Amino acid sequence: MSKPFKGVRVLDFTQVFAGPFGSYQLALLGADVVKIERPGGDDMRYGPPNKAWSDRGLSTSWMAINSNKRNIALDLTKPEAVAIVKRLAETADVVLENFRPGVMEKLGIGWPQLSAVNPRLIYAAVSGFGHTGPDSRAAAYDGKIQAMSGLMSITGSEETGPTRAGFAVCDAIGGMTLAFGVSSALYQRTHTGKGQMVDVAMLDAAMTFMSSFFVDYTVGGHVQGPSGNRAQSRLPTADLFKVKDGHILLAVNNEKQFAALSKAIGHPDLAKDPRFVDWPTRIANDAALRAIIEDVFAANDAAYWDDYLSKADVPCARVWTIPEVMKNPQLAHRPVLQEVDTEHGRLTMIGSGFRMEHGGGSIEFPPRLPGADTDEVLSAAGYSTAEIAAFRASGVVAEGIELDRRKK
Repeated sequence: MSKPFKGVRVLDFTQVFAGPFGSYQLALLGADVVKIERPGGDDMRYGPPNKAWSDRGLSTSWMAINSNKRNIALDLTKPEAVAIVKRLAETADVVLENFRPGVMEKLGIGWPQLSAVNPRLIYAAVSGFGHTGPDSRAAAYDGKIQAMSGLMSITGSEETGPTRAGFAVCDAIGGMTLAFGVSSALYQRTHTGKGQMVDVAMLDAAMTFMSSFFVDYTVGGHVQGPSGNRAQSRLPTADLFKVKDGHILLAVNNEKQFAALSKAIGHPDLAKDPRFVDWPTRIANDAALRAIIEDVFAANDAAYWDDYLSKADVPCARVWTIPEVMKNPQLAHRPVLQEVDTEHGRLTMIGSGFRMEHGGGSIEFPPRLPGADTDEVLSAAGYSTAEIAAFRASGVVAEGIELDRRKK
């Protein structure tokens, strides 16, 4: 069974994380993604934490989101490269980019220029603040958007103050929103026949994922501050608790769950205690309830409580490390961990985050070096062997990584 985006051709100019994460979702689901890098490749190819992989131009962060993408390297400052892009755009379905607004137009391959070449083209751009508004041309990075979106104001604790999320969450949200926007535009084109520009702002996208916090304020007048490990419900029983050897997270948010917890810890009458009869009283008497729970929890370790409470239908989990997650038997039944053969051996990557009955996401081939598919891509576009050789000789197209970076 074919994948959902089989036959969809994507020219991917995105770099670093947000854009490539979005194009990766499309590539997993069958889109023919041609990644167009500058000679030497994306900066993210050469980053930490593993120097051996970075020296190959295949940093682990870069590899995580660039499988299933063919690759050509073009010097977009050269007119010949711009002409190549326009020819490729004639038969493309989607162009993706995450430069600052105006950069692609200045190069001659922005939305106005490429839509003139192909009126059915979906041109999708992801940037920090979108292509309109006073901040549209401002630089943006994940940490900056975490700070500006309000996310950091609700992350952390009174002791730590605001903190960043443990991963580049706004980049990931921006990339996933990009993929969803492209999917929507492609579907709409099936009954309008028209292409369009999809303008994704990381700030907008982050806010949509935090919508309940904004409505808490716009409707309820509540401004949420940092709540540590506590859930958005703000209930004391939806928080991280000390146990004998560390911590366990409880996710007890409703009355049935609270009754199950009370019984499991040997205090079946807690729900009848005037201090804890409903969620407002539990919040008001947070410290007293927490003391009762942690007094019981101190007797055993996290693994014990995870198993015991789960069997009692109390939502909870100990805190797992990445290596522990990889060994979770649940993952053997899901498609998220996928293996791919490479010249460096068989590697495990992260695939699609959902299953489909047929035609779901899968990794077909590993991340490629800059320019690895130049001949194949340009030949299919009608360029002769001699023309491709001339492009290579003049530096319009290139292969390989930047050797000077490997020495750093």
